[in-house]
Amino acid sequence: MLNNKMAVVDIETTGNAAKKGDRIMQIAIVLIENNEIVDTYSSYVNPQQPIPPFIVELTGITNQMVKEAPLFHLIAPEIKKRLEGAVFVAHNVHFDLPFIQTEMQEAEFPEWQGSIIDTVELARILLPTTDSFKLTELTAQFALSHDRPHQADSDALATAHLLIQFIDKLNELPLVTIEKMQHLAVHLKSDIALLLTSMIRGKRKNICNLREDIEVVRGIALKKDPLLNDKEKYSETKEMKVQSILQKAFPHYEKREAQLDMMNQVDESLQKGIHLAVEAGTGVGKSMAYILPAVKYAKKGNRVVISTQTVQLQQQILQKEARLIEQQLDGDIQFALLKGRRHYLHLFKFEQALAEDEAQYDVILTKMQLLTWLTETSNGDVDELNLTSGGRLFWNRIRHDGWFLGEENDPWKEKDFYLRALNKANNAQIVITNHSMLVHDTNRKQPLIPKHDYLVIDEAHHFEDTCRRQWGQQLDYMNLKYTIGQLGGDNQDLLVGRLSKLLDQLNESKNSKKMTDEFICDLSAEADASFQQLSSLLKSSSSVRHGTQKYTLQLTQDVKSSSYWKGVGYAFERLLSHMKQVDRVLQHNLDLAKKSTKKLTDAKKALTEEIYSFLLVWSEWMDAIRLFFLKNEEDRVMWLEGDLRSLPGSLTLTSRSIHVQQEINDHFFTQKRSVILTSATLTVDGSFQFFLSGLGVDKATINCVIHPSPFDYKQSVRLMVPKDLPDIKSVSQEEYVEMVTDHLIAMGQATKGRMLVLFTSHEMLRHTYELMKDSGLMEDFVLMAQGITNGSRTKLTRNFQRFDKAILFGTSSFWEGIDIPGEDLSCLVMVRLPFSPPDEPLTKAQSDEVKHNGGNPFLEVSLPKAVIRFRQGFGRLIRHEQDRGLIVVFDRRLIMTSYGDHFLSSIPSIPIEERELNSIVKEIDHWL
Repeated sequence: MLNNKMAVVDIETTGNAAKKGDRIMQIAIVLIENNEIVDTYSSYVNPQQPIPPFIVELTGITNQMVKEAPLFHLIAPEIKKRLEGAVFVAHNVHFDLPFIQTEMQEAEFPEWQGSIIDTVELARILLPTTDSFKLTELTAQFALSHDRPHQADSDALATAHLLIQFIDKLNELPLVTIEKMQHLAVHLKSDIALLLTSMIRGKRKNICNLREDIEVVRGIALKKDPLLNDKEKYSETKEMKVQSILQKAFPHYEKREAQLDMMNQVDESLQKGIHLAVEAGTGVGKSMAYILPAVKYAKKGNRVVISTQTVQLQQQILQKEARLIEQQLDGDIQFALLKGRRHYLHLFKFEQALAEDEAQYDVILTKMQLLTWLTETSNGDVDELNLTSGGRLFWNRIRHDGWFLGEENDPWKEKDFYLRALNKANNAQIVITNHSMLVHDTNRKQPLIPKHDYLVIDEAHHFEDTCRRQWGQQLDYMNLKYTIGQLGGDNQDLLVGRLSKLLDQLNESKNSKKMTDEFICDLSAEADASFQQLSSLLKSSSSVRHGTQKYTLQLTQDVKSSSYWKGVGYAFERLLSHMKQVDRVLQHNLDLAKKSTKKLTDAKKALTEEIYSFLLVWSEWMDAIRLFFLKNEEDRVMWLEGDLRSLPGSLTLTSRSIHVQQEINDHFFTQKRSVILTSATLTVDGSFQFFLSGLGVDKATINCVIHPSPFDYKQSVRLMVPKDLPDIKSVSQEEYVEMVTDHLIAMGQATKGRMLVLFTSHEMLRHTYELMKDSGLMEDFVLMAQGITNGSRTKLTRNFQRFDKAILFGTSSFWEGIDIPGEDLSCLVMVRLPFSPPDEPLTKAQSDEVKHNGGNPFLEVSLPKAVIRFRQGFGRLIRHEQDRGLIVVFDRRLIMTSYGDHFLSSIPSIPIEERELNSIVKEIDHWL
């Protein structure tokens, strides 16, 4: 039984490691009894060492504040008294507890003994869909008071309130959910199992009815499908009053002429069955400008499909605009979100996985997250979840891949999320999907997206690339090795062995085919040998540039006709032969199991479904090998890339079609009555030509409209180019990076951080980041860099916004899609104009073709791509009308070359200022 007394502890320290001599400089303890706060204690502590500037910046605790504070041994009796007989609770308990133990030992007190609870671990289990488990994010989510983050008294109190919320949430969960969690929780890192045991005893004494929106099916609590009870039909057709809907939906709505014009243009295109391309600048409100006309048209009995590039925009449309419209129209219009099958949980597989005796931490944590999530989700969509990387691997086992034994043999069929999503989509007037799903659906014999004649493609500047990616192939070492590792031999408790054991139980072993451990070892060795051959090819390539570690080798006809490539081909043919044998054995043995479906227990049925899913992935790997090594498709560009520091682990083979225009046109334009294409960046120099030619669309068949951003850029943005940086090609990269670093240090100090620095090369980013770190001049700043600092793009962006003095370095994906409004971002730096490297395989193949046809590759391929990316980068700075800031472009080609005008004429009209660094720094001080 878990003790009723809980001591919630938080400390601030001079560094991250007690073992390396870092010390406590502030401690706070909040005592909870009967789920109520009964006592608080806090004290600064003299750490007897200087506090590093970064810690001062983070916590606000200065050397002066702790100078007269007591030494730890003087307050140790007070701490011992409060911790005695309590459960030790902290947000990341394995950070706080070692510091306390070390300090108590040094004060000659015994180490604390007892149960521990980590509120981060508890948050992961109880809030499986939350974006971040940082204390500040969680307190904001629960609207808890947390006035001084990173000070121990404020953090301890916030953690205590959070713990009380978590215990309340646990009490609300169904008993069956808590019981299943308790069985799993013994493998967690803190003593949450004891907390759950207490909960179970309490719940069994006071049995409560299930919440109305919860049902228990086969021992698992689920949220009921809200649509099952929604029988009400609306006979009265509501009139579409656009202005009224906008005013009701947005309390501070102001009439925007560009938005209303775009609405009318989309409306007219849908009514008349014509195609439309609309460039709508930031602030126009394009989402609502196409959704309302789509709703109006859908109410007449026409289905409209809306496709976006990102999951975030998909969710935003569904949860924000769609929900508002549904409310205003009293539910007289139905929206549905539809994604690829593998996004959805397969309940039968999950049920059986729950019954497995598994101790691996990430699997246990993910199972517990899913148990909570199933009481909350109506969609069963993995994009709702925040899983660890190990959790993602477990998801691959329990995701939906259809049915091997037929859906009629799935006891969860009536509750199946995938079937529910298909059903919603088939009954909805407006279906929201993503570009990947939309394009992949063209490969299916029976498309999943319901038949439609009207299509809206948002973020349309990505659409051509998505088509290339979906119709292309990729083959990489790490994922293939992981897939092979799932097999095991007949004598191992992995897929092959478990299937073999199943056939023994069915008395089918004499008819089954065997796969020895030795054969699986040979298969793995063949994979290693094949990729080692590719490693040697990459290392010996003459295209390798001195000083770089990441290489790309285009697999041209010259490479493919070399003797070396023949050796690589033979190695992969041997690997493919082994893989075919695996496919034949598993397929044969699965078919044997299928004959005895009626004899199979649920656990055995789930095993056959898991192996069926595995074979679908296995088949994709074999198709990829055939494409790269057995077929010779001239209309494709193929390349090999890897990092010499980690071969063969980093190796990836990629294939993309050079010509996708005809296919895009056939699938998405000739077959639809009206296609609406929209984005903030579709044009170059005010022309849609580059964008439309990429999609194979004749300009004569589509109406094109530009709605500029309504923001006053002349008042809110300054654009500068340093005079004292050399032309990028006139000095070595090393010299150039050193000069860039000097400029960034001076500007960063002037802006006090709040600066986003965009690169086109990761090598240059890394070099600049390291020089700035090593300079000794940026100790007060938090420097974060893509690919160096841990975390996804979203996580890095969020952390950047948390710190006052932060500088964020990004490349590739950071040029678009990140949203940092207000004063969090005051200065945007572009180190180079965003041209793709001339040897980037797809760009090179497209350029070669233009050259072959007598065109100008630079003007027709390289420049338009760079201009669109430049526009996307420019758009990071001003996200709202009140935003203001500076853009500094270090690349003097912007003003020194004739093509610089193409970049400048594609952004809002603002003066460009040429200044020396000192002048830029002074102007930054004045402007900000």
